[in-house]
Amino acid sequence: MLKNYFRIAYRNLLRYKTFSLINITGIAIGLSCFLLLALYVKDELSYDRHHSNADRIYRLSRTFLAKDGTVSLRLGHAAPPFGPLIKQDFPEVEEVVRMLGTGALITYGEHVFNEENMYAAEQNIFKVFSFNVLQGNPDKALENPFSIMFSRPMAEKYFGKENPLGKSVRLDNQLNYTVTGVFEPLPAQSSFHPDFLVSFSTLNDSRVYGAEELRTNWGNNSFSTFLLLPANYDAGKLVKAFPAFQNRNIEPKASTYSVLHLTKLTDIHLRSHLDSEMEANGDIQYVYLFSAIAVFILLIACINYMNLATARAARRAREVGMRKVVGAKRSQLIYQFLSESILVVCIALMISLLIVVLCIPLLNNFAQKQLNLGMLADPVFVGVMVFITLFTGFLAGSYPAFFMTSFQPISVLKGRITTALKNGGLRQTLVVAQFAIAVILMISTAVVYSQMKYVQNYKLGYTKDQVILIPFSEDSTKYEAIKQEMKQSPAIGETGRSSRIPSGRLLDSWEAYVAKGDSMAPASIVLKSLHVDEDFIPVYKIKMAAGRNFSREYGTDKEGFIINETAAKMLGWKDPAKAIGNRFGYGHIRGQIIGVTRDYHFESLHQKIAPVVMLLNKGNFNWLSVQIAGKDMNTALSHLEKIWRNRYPDRPFQYEFLDQRFARLYTREQTQQMIFGIFAGIAIFISCLGLLGLSIFMAELRTKEIGVRKVLGASVPSLVLLLSNDFLKLVLLAIVIASPIAWYGMNTWLQDFAYHTEISWWVFALAGLLSTGIALFTVSFQSIKAALLNPVESLRSE
Repeated sequence: MLKNYFRIAYRNLLRYKTFSLINITGIAIGLSCFLLLALYVKDELSYDRHHSNADRIYRLSRTFLAKDGTVSLRLGHAAPPFGPLIKQDFPEVEEVVRMLGTGALITYGEHVFNEENMYAAEQNIFKVFSFNVLQGNPDKALENPFSIMFSRPMAEKYFGKENPLGKSVRLDNQLNYTVTGVFEPLPAQSSFHPDFLVSFSTLNDSRVYGAEELRTNWGNNSFSTFLLLPANYDAGKLVKAFPAFQNRNIEPKASTYSVLHLTKLTDIHLRSHLDSEMEANGDIQYVYLFSAIAVFILLIACINYMNLATARAARRAREVGMRKVVGAKRSQLIYQFLSESILVVCIALMISLLIVVLCIPLLNNFAQKQLNLGMLADPVFVGVMVFITLFTGFLAGSYPAFFMTSFQPISVLKGRITTALKNGGLRQTLVVAQFAIAVILMISTAVVYSQMKYVQNYKLGYTKDQVILIPFSEDSTKYEAIKQEMKQSPAIGETGRSSRIPSGRLLDSWEAYVAKGDSMAPASIVLKSLHVDEDFIPVYKIKMAAGRNFSREYGTDKEGFIINETAAKMLGWKDPAKAIGNRFGYGHIRGQIIGVTRDYHFESLHQKIAPVVMLLNKGNFNWLSVQIAGKDMNTALSHLEKIWRNRYPDRPFQYEFLDQRFARLYTREQTQQMIFGIFAGIAIFISCLGLLGLSIFMAELRTKEIGVRKVLGASVPSLVLLLSNDFLKLVLLAIVIASPIAWYGMNTWLQDFAYHTEISWWVFALAGLLSTGIALFTVSFQSIKAALLNPVESLRSE
C-alpha cells in the first residue's frame, strides 16, 4: 500500500508540472535557508564544549563600581593575586589557572615575525582545558621559566620539518626561550586561540613582569583567571563568599567598589559582553534571531504548499469522491496526500543539500565562520534533517490532506466545492502571514541600513580618515629622531603618540581628585585616562572647548590635565572655561586643568561618551598615529616603511588604517544587515511563488466568469484589476500587521546604540511599495494572460 501511495504521488507530480515545480522550488529554498542557518546556530552553540571539563570550568570576572554604586567598568579579566588566594581560601576549588595575553617579536634564524596570540599560562592549564599536546610532556612543559610551546601551524612556520623540542627562540630581541612542546590548535569554536604558550613562572623575572607585582598588584586587571570546580558544585556559594574574601585580602571595604563574578565557560561566547574579553564574542540574541528567521522562511514555504494543494483540491475533488464511493477509508486518503507531501519535501531536500554545499563558502565569508561539509554528516545534524523533512512534509500536507478527505461525494457532484474554494478564508490568512513575515524582514533591513549610514556619517569629533596607526613603544629620545625623519616627506602631516587609540576601549582609570577649599577631595565619578603627547590632539584635529593643548614650551604641563566636555560637566563645570586653572588630581599626580576638549567618540557609538582625562605621560605609549597630508597614501607608506627598515631591520613594518578599525566596530551589524536583506529577498521570492500559483488557480477557476464579462464588454484593464484586487488587499493587510511588529523589534535593536538614528516613515513606505509592487507584478502577469484569452475558448473550457 505504501508503494502504491508513492506511485500515485509521483504520477500527480508529473501531471501537475507547474504546481509541482512551484512547490518543490519553494520548499527547496526554504529548506536550504533553514539548513544554512541551522549550521550557523549549531556552530554558535558548540563553543568551548570540546573541553572535557567544560561544564565545571568558570571564568573569574571583575566589575568596578563608582561611589554612587553604578557600574563603571566590567572586565572579563582580574588582577594576578586573585588566583593563588582563591585556591588558598577555597580548598574545594580543584584548580585555578591564570593566563596573560600578550604578543612578541619572535626570531628563529631568518624567521622573524610579530606574533599576537601568545599567552603566559600556568603549568596546570592542561588539567583544566583539553589540549591535544603532540610533543612534550604536558605536566612539565610549562614548569620552568623561559619555556615556550608552539601550536602545530606555528611550529611548521618557524621550524619546518625540524624537531622543535629543545630549540631556542628569541622574543623581542631580548630574551631566549626554550621550546618545550607542540600542541594542536584549539578548534574555531573556542573563546581563545593561543598560538604560543609561555610558562607563567617567566613573569616572576623583573625583566618580564616581577614576582612582587604578581603578589600585590590589584590594579592590573589583565589576567584571565579560570576555576575548575567539583562536579555538581554550586558556583553561587563561591560568589556569595567573594565580598568577604576581597575585604579580607585587599582592604576592609574592597567589596564596596569591586565585585567578583563567575561565568560558566560555555556561556562566555554567547552571554558575556564585558568591556574586556579574550576574543570578540557572539550574542545569544543573534542565535534566537537567526533561528526565528530559519523557522519563518521554512514556514512560508510550507504555507505555499498548503495554499496550492488546497487550491488544487477542485481538480482532485472527483478523485476523492470516486475513491470514497469504491470503499476507500478517510485514513487511507490522508496517508495518500501526506505521502505526496513527503515525496515533494524529499525531492526538495536533495536540491537543498546541493544549494547548501554551494553556499557554505559564501556563509563562511561574510559571517567569519569555518563551517564545513563534514558538519552535514554529523549524526545529530542528520537526525535534525530527517526530523525536519518528515515534519515539513507533515506540516505542509496536513491541512490539504484533512481538508480534501472531508469532501462528500454528493457535494462534489453539485459543485459546492468550487464555490467554497473561491472564498478560501484560511488560504487568505496564510497569504497575509507570508507577506507579513517578508515585510518585517524588509523593514528590518532598511532600519539596519539606515543605522549603518548614520554611523558612517556621524561626526565623531575627530578625524578618522587618512590616519595610519603603528604599534610603537620606543622611548621618547628615539622617537624624536624618527619623527624628524618622517617629517622630511611632504606626504606626512602630524604625528602623535598615545596609550590607546580611537576605536579601542577606554579601560584605564585612577581615582580623580578635585579641590575642596584648601584640600583635595575624591571625585564622585570615574574618569577614563588617556596618555598622550603634545601632538596627539593636532593629529586627530580634536577641537578645544576652552584652554589649550599640551605644549613643549611649558615644563609644568607634565602635571597638567586636559579633560573633555563630559568630564567637565560631571565635575560641576557647565561652562568649560570655568574648569581652566582649577586644581586637579589623578592617581598620584597633582596639578591643574589646562584645557577642555570638545566631546569626541573615542569608543564605538554603542557606548556613551565617557568622561576622559588626558595626561602628558611619555613613558606609557603604545601607538604612533600618523596623519597623511594629501591623497598620496602610497608615497607616505613607502616613506614610513623605509624609515622603519633602516631603524629596525630585524622587525617587520606593521600598520593599519584607523577608518578600517572603525568599520570593524560594526562588523556584526553589517553582517546582520546582509542576512536580513538576503532572507527578506528570499521570503518575498517564496511568497511570490505561492502568489503566482494561486493567481494561476484563481484565473482557471474563474475562466467562465472572465469569458462572460468579456462578451458583455468588460475591458482588459478592468479584468486585470478584478483578478488582482483580492490579492492586493491581502498584501496591504500584511503591511498593516507587519509595520508595528517591525517597529517594536527594530526600536529595541536600536537601543543597543548609545547614539542612533530614528525609524523614519520612509522605511515603512519603502517596504510597503516594494512588497505591493512585487506582488502586483506577480499577479498581473497571470491576470493579463487570463484577460487576453479568447472568450470563445473561455466559455468552451467549461
